[in-house]
Amino acid sequence: MQNSYDVVVAGGAVMGASVAWWLTRMRPGLKVAVVERDPGYAQCSTALSVASVRQQFTNPVNVEISCFGIGFIRDFARHLGPAGGDLGLKENGYLFLAGSEDSAAVMREVAAMQRAHGAATQVLDRDALARKFPWMALDDVVAGSFGPRDEGWFDNMGLLTGFRAGARAQGVEFLADEVVGLEMAGDRVAAVTLASGAPLACGALVNAAGTRAARIMAHAGAELPVEPRKRTVFLIDAPGARHADAPLLVDHQGFYLRPEHTHWITATVPTEDGPCDADDFTPDHAQFEDIIWPALYTRAPCFGAVKVVRFWAGHYAYNRLDQNAVLGLWPGLANLYLMTGFSGHGLQQSPAVGRGLAELILTGSYQSLDLSELGAARVVEGRPFAERAIV
Repeated sequence: MQNSYDVVVAGGAVMGASVAWWLTRMRPGLKVAVVERDPGYAQCSTALSVASVRQQFTNPVNVEISCFGIGFIRDFARHLGPAGGDLGLKENGYLFLAGSEDSAAVMREVAAMQRAHGAATQVLDRDALARKFPWMALDDVVAGSFGPRDEGWFDNMGLLTGFRAGARAQGVEFLADEVVGLEMAGDRVAAVTLASGAPLACGALVNAAGTRAARIMAHAGAELPVEPRKRTVFLIDAPGARHADAPLLVDHQGFYLRPEHTHWITATVPTEDGPCDADDFTPDHAQFEDIIWPALYTRAPCFGAVKVVRFWAGHYAYNRLDQNAVLGLWPGLANLYLMTGFSGHGLQQSPAVGRGLAELILTGSYQSLDLSELGAARVVEGRPFAERAIV
């Protein structure tokens, strides 16, 4: 007889681990299995992330999701008990730069919305920026939006490890395998087929498979516009640039930069950005010399002497429709839930999204924070709910 679970979660990185923890916290004794193809997490987006959290989004729901996330990350040990720990949160803030008056006007409008939903965003003019960040050259900058608190970076793998350990302690089973097929019974997923050949019967399926989520949806006859997009990240040393209190800088020239102990982490969005193979993790080492360094030196001459210490490639689960998460039930299917398509901001959203999906599965509706604007119906209808602040 095949194994049977109340909930099967496809994907065991931070999203899958979060929803499993929340499900069994809210309903002790619930039988949950999490299926993860890469149990060492060598290639998962969680492990390869730059591990940042911010409230500076352009949609109110994303602001509220991350407002909950920062509090959860800050108090992780209290929430998780013995499974939790100090995630080393560095609240240096985010700084977005605007290079035109039009961009600055939008920045001020968005900042007012962010503050209305709990953020602390300030919009600083060039003179204020120069006083606060004297190491930057700002001749091409009109304004910058800065989060003086509740933004920064933290231990990404500590978050995942805590969720996993907490979920295991609550009875969740983690299986080193991959969901490669679905057994449908009308509008329901009756069971999933694993790469090992074992079927798992399920009362509900959560698709948290990240860049491979579309493959699972195809087995249900659904097309999901989520694909892997490669991002090369560089760890650099700049002896003339020691600014440990610097924020995560999002430069309008097309790169981002943040401190990492005595080094810096930086990356860019390639000009020819398109899907890649889900197994392609070959870094584009030329991006630093060709794209990032010239812009970085223009912004801060103290980066004149720079050495690349190491570099790696990770993947965004990129939602082509609107670069926003796809959450909840897929229309027309009674028990297939999604949590994917985060387009680079999933790690910080995992506490609130895991809680929300657990509420939806167990009660039929969101209880704490209404995530319905991110529902999958908009994908089927081709109705974008765009997030403009994608880094």
